Amino acid sequence: MFSLKKLLGRDDKFFELLEAASQEARSSVELLGRYLRAVAEGQSLQLDEFVQARRKEKRLRHQMTEALGRTFVTPLDREDIESLSFALYRIPKQIEKLVERLSIFPGRPPVAALERQADLLRQAADAVVVMVGQLRHGAAMERIAEANDKLQFAEGEADKVMLALLQDLYRRAADAKELVLVQDLHEMIEQAVDRCRNAGNVVVQIALKNS
Repeated sequence: MFSLKKLLGRDDKFFELLEAASQEARSSVELLGRYLRAVAEGQSLQLDEFVQARRKEKRLRHQMTEALGRTFVTPLDREDIESLSFALYRIPKQIEKLVERLSIFPGRPPVAALERQADLLRQAADAVVVMVGQLRHGAAMERIAEANDKLQFAEGEADKVMLALLQDLYRRAADAKELVLVQDLHEMIEQAVDRCRNAGNVVVQIALKNS
């Protein structure tokens, strides 16, 4: 049966898909924390959970593309929905790359140092979930701004932590190979934090446009 409501995009499917994508991104961050703890305990883990998280995010993006194609009027501008969907997708994609690199790291990776960064990554991902969740409430700028402050703080702290970790690495690295390998890990997890910041920036732009 023809549905005018479906055609005009009056339902919440776009908000639901964006919220699900942000939650999947956070889940991948939580998986990273579990992976690092397991490595610290000397356990050997498979990458299946990270692959599944990425697949879920890809399915959500596919559903978003289909929904945009079927809906005449959307609750937010189409380009904004697509931009945020893509920004959220890049978070678990980056984390999967990081864990793949960790899985082939020769010897024992610097877990304690990475956990410091992972904690800030978790804070950033938590803030993104809150920000995306506010969009369905008419782009509540005050709450989005509050969560964005937490996100920007986590991103700034992550920069400081990485700089301190790199300074320590440069001072104590036994050889050039160790320096390059460990630096690469620190930079990859920092890029994941940046992915969260980018998603948050898209939310802020959407909120400002619709406030």
